[in-house]
Amino acid sequence: MDRSDVTLERMRSFIRVAERGSLSAVAREFGVGQSTVTRHLRELEEAVGVPLLSRTTRRVTLTDEGSRYYADCVQILRLVDQAGDEARATRGAAAGTIRISCTSAFGVLHVGRLIFAFQDRYPEIGIDLSLTDEYVDLVREGVDIALRLGPLTDSSMKLRALGRSRRLMVAAPAYLAVRGRPAVPQDLAGHEGIRMTNIAGSDTLALEGADGERHAVPFGGRFRVDHGLAAREALVAGRGIGPAHRWLVDDLLADGRLEAILPGYEPPPVPLSMLIVPERAGIARVRLLVDFLIDRIGGIPGIEKP
Repeated sequence: MDRSDVTLERMRSFIRVAERGSLSAVAREFGVGQSTVTRHLRELEEAVGVPLLSRTTRRVTLTDEGSRYYADCVQILRLVDQAGDEARATRGAAAGTIRISCTSAFGVLHVGRLIFAFQDRYPEIGIDLSLTDEYVDLVREGVDIALRLGPLTDSSMKLRALGRSRRLMVAAPAYLAVRGRPAVPQDLAGHEGIRMTNIAGSDTLALEGADGERHAVPFGGRFRVDHGLAAREALVAGRGIGPAHRWLVDDLLADGRLEAILPGYEPPPVPLSMLIVPERAGIARVRLLVDFLIDRIGGIPGIEKP
């Protein structure tokens, strides 16, 4: 093996292809041609002397030797990143790029502004923010940190509980003027509901009373949507009643475009969590952002810290 041919650039290409299973996806991610990624892999395999990847027409997978080599490469590049952080720390400047995944509406309305404030404090840190309500394989997508609403089961990630997101029932004044104001949960059966298609069981609404009693009522409607910002627009347009996170509608409640209904009854709060890729948790710039978000997230309307 000619060690001079084992470059960090080739190792990075190998790691990302192993994680994503696609040369074209990695080429787009790096902003290079697919031929460049292919060349990096060929040159690395020639330098190491064993095949690291098995290629088919549909997918690229690791060989047994490649799996062992991948684990070592991840640790090597983590040490390289940490060494760079420590070197920069001698002049007091954190630098580099952090990739974040966040629930879409929460990211648009609130997390973006937190990131702006973070970058004002640390101007040499770049942020790649990905907004999606779908499950994301953090390692495969090269994400460092994810902010997620709802229960989580991925035990391979470091998890930090950020708090709970309170919800309430809301509707536009114009809708209530025409259709009437429900007084108890059972009254919702005669109303139009704004429902989320990406939430299981949205045809039944769960509400908790002030006394702790739980109510499950049928919840129907002609408009269903899979994005929180679209649900927000439907509520403002008077298309129906819906449950909403406080952070999603706080400004609309303040200026009177929406009203809270059914006082004393609320949908159960939703956990808000941060997932951190373990191999990235020790990198200085990642630690800085984790601490910053933990400190600031409680200032968002409706987020109750644990």
